[in-house]
Amino acid sequence: MTQKICVTGATGFIGNGVCNYLDNLGYEVIRISRDEKTGYSAVGNIDNKTNWKSVLIGSECVVHLAARAHILHEQSLDPREAFFKVNVEGTLNLARQAVNAGVKRFVFISSIGVNGETTTNQPFTEKSNVHPQSLYALSKLEAESGLRKIEKESGLEVVIIRPPLVYAANAPGNFQRLMKLVSLNVPLPFGRLNNQRSFVALDNLTDFIAACIHHPAAGGETFLISDSQPVSTTELIRLLSEGMEKKVTLFPFPGSIIWLGARLIGKKKIYQQLYGSLVIDITKAGNLLGWLPPVAFDEALKKAASAFHHAKEDGKS
Repeated sequence: MTQKICVTGATGFIGNGVCNYLDNLGYEVIRISRDEKTGYSAVGNIDNKTNWKSVLIGSECVVHLAARAHILHEQSLDPREAFFKVNVEGTLNLARQAVNAGVKRFVFISSIGVNGETTTNQPFTEKSNVHPQSLYALSKLEAESGLRKIEKESGLEVVIIRPPLVYAANAPGNFQRLMKLVSLNVPLPFGRLNNQRSFVALDNLTDFIAACIHHPAAGGETFLISDSQPVSTTELIRLLSEGMEKKVTLFPFPGSIIWLGARLIGKKKIYQQLYGSLVIDITKAGNLLGWLPPVAFDEALKKAASAFHHAKEDGKS
């Protein structure tokens, strides 16, 4: 019998990739969205009152991706309440209803932000202290804690995955902005940076999620996941430019001046992402599940940049 998997947030960048990957593996995928769309099961807004019963019937596993993520221009009068309503109360309501529906495993996509935003001498591991520095990350941590309580009370197998920035040609947010910047062929002040940052290709993340669905040892575990190795911002931009078949000029520029400018315009987070380090150790995934990223990071970055470039060029024609 084909295993039935429910995927929330199925219309999103990651959710769509996960659904397509699971489809190709032969799973019966229930694509869940908030709004009515052809091919999707709509549940409306996600909170502690959402009714999930119809989509959960007969499901073996839930992959929960739907969340209130980083908001560029916050409109809510109470951002904390808004984040917790969706990311904590909504998640735990889904988990409880999953238990009642007989779901065996719940794969929760959290965030490396639960551990923090930067590393110094040591990479983050599953044993690292948690240090969320945003409402989004704090809400993910609260959801993790609540899921572990439900797991203990019910026997639901909870798998928690904390990825860093996820990228592909159609990635939204800062990665999209960086690719656009590289595509402009203008000199950039990122020469000779020795920072190190972990990213994860969408192809690698979807493969790992699939492993967490079926591997018996994944239940009850938390995993930090990324590509096989970190990369400096200088090397990242070089690889993106190679993928776009462009020659980019990088020049060194004092980070202290960039930091001051970022503070003045309220862009400290972007500065941290470009100049700071955030390194993840994925040893546990290899030791426990025998998993290694199937796509090399340099290959994945070039592939993303090439697809972005060609899509942009096609858009001009």
